[in-house]
Amino acid sequence: MDLVGVKEIGQMLGVSRQRADQLSRAGDFPTPVGEISAGRIWLRDDVETWAKAAGRYDKGADTGKG
Repeated sequence: MDLVGVKEIGQMLGVSRQRADQLSRAGDFPTPVGEISAGRIWLRDDVETWAKAAGRYDKGADTGKG
């Protein structure tokens, strides 16, 4: 299971951590799978699926894979 937080989402989308946090609070963003002391966490695949559907997938950004 590959999990990501707001910082990793920002890297995936090519935006700041603050902007990623704003996006993650939007109504159509995937529901977090949990929360740890560092904050909310999501499944990477859920975020990638959302980003592609929303036209926000940044192919040049750091996906954290490989």
